Amino acid sequence: MEEGREEGKREEALAYTMRLLTRRIGTVEPELEAQIRELATQELEDLGEALLDFSEPDDLDAWLQARQD
Repeated sequence: MEEGREEGKREEALAYTMRLLTRRIGTVEPELEAQIRELATQELEDLGEALLDFSEPDDLDAWLQARQD
């Protein structure tokens, strides 16, 4: 039951983050969206905060690259 709640929380965080990204920087490229879909709940929440400083799609790409390094 707890696992189901955590997955629901993750899906909600993913949907919300994608909506915010689209509003902030426009359409998210499919390859970047695929990387976002792999993020854990806490990483999605971190991205939600970070995107407030984004002004262009390259900012998202840089953020994702920094997470992988």
